[in-house]
Amino acid sequence: MAFGIVLASTPEPRLFGLDLNTFIQVGANLVNLIILALVLSFLLYKPVRNFLRKRTERIQGQIAEAAEEMTKASELKLLYEKKLEEVQNERDEILSEANRLAAEKSQRLLTEARKEADAIRSRATANAEMEWERAQSEMRNAIIEVSSVIAEKFVTLAINKETHDRLFEEALTDLEGVKWRD
Repeated sequence: MAFGIVLASTPEPRLFGLDLNTFIQVGANLVNLIILALVLSFLLYKPVRNFLRKRTERIQGQIAEAAEEMTKASELKLLYEKKLEEVQNERDEILSEANRLAAEKSQRLLTEARKEADAIRSRATANAEMEWERAQSEMRNAIIEVSSVIAEKFVTLAINKETHDRLFEEALTDLEGVKWRD
């Protein structure tokens, strides 16, 4: 029997029992949870709020820096575009100056070539005139020689035998008076 009393004093096993003990445990757990939430909120609320505030400020600072960098980038872009335009204008000026100088040089070379051609033409004309005068002089000399030959033939034909003999004798007498060298 003693065995039966022990069995009767053990409560029946249950899955979920809603008795006073369970309500006390649930109430104690709720009070602990509320105390823990209050303690944690007092302990963590300010640091979390400060962390979020700092994070917000950091993000806003980054946005402001990004906007400032974009403004600087836009200014630099405008500056570089202006400098690029100045460089292109300077390039155009240099090219136009080079073209002008090339045109002047080609005009100068053309003028010099024309002067040189005129000088060559003048020398050629002078040479041609000199050749013409030399040819005329040679022609004159040739005409004189031909005239001399014709005159000599005419004279030889016109002189008869007696005149010839007499002229020969006179030449011999003139030569007899000249001494010969040995």
